[in-house]
Amino acid sequence: MMEKSFFAGFGGQGIVSLGQIWVYFAMKEGKNVTFFPFYGAEKRGGIARASVIVSDNEIASPLVTTADSVLVMNSDSLPVCEKILKDDGLMVINSTLVKEKPRQNNIRAIYLEASALAEQIGHVRFANMVALGAMARLTGALALTEMDTILENFFPPGKHGLIAKNAEAIRAGYTAV
Repeated sequence: MMEKSFFAGFGGQGIVSLGQIWVYFAMKEGKNVTFFPFYGAEKRGGIARASVIVSDNEIASPLVTTADSVLVMNSDSLPVCEKILKDDGLMVINSTLVKEKPRQNNIRAIYLEASALAEQIGHVRFANMVALGAMARLTGALALTEMDTILENFFPPGKHGLIAKNAEAIRAGYTAV
């Protein structure tokens, strides 16, 4: 198994954090990973992207030039994600914020109310974790079997109070698709 994924949104949506947590889960599950973040110089609101590869085997190149799956967290990211996604690839769209439809017909588009689900859980900042759960289920790249333990090891002690909400958000995304 090899899954090449590309996550895109705006600064403040936790795109880079999503990529970090995605590969941390994969590493803890015994997989090989690569992670390349990209973000603008703005503190919030600029572009944020992360490309990740999860594989059972060695990864020859860390670059994601053609993605198997993409996550579109805001409208500005839709054209970028369409360009990088392979034919018949998976596109998960945060339909709370993205009202446009992809131009491509040769993709598998899944609409996920990531931001709305996150608000129901307690804060829109959990939208990235909702997306993580959905992407994990749809791609099969992550098993999520030791979720609470992995989150506890990932987050510093000062953030342990948020583990339950992050886990709830991941589960919400997983069950929503």
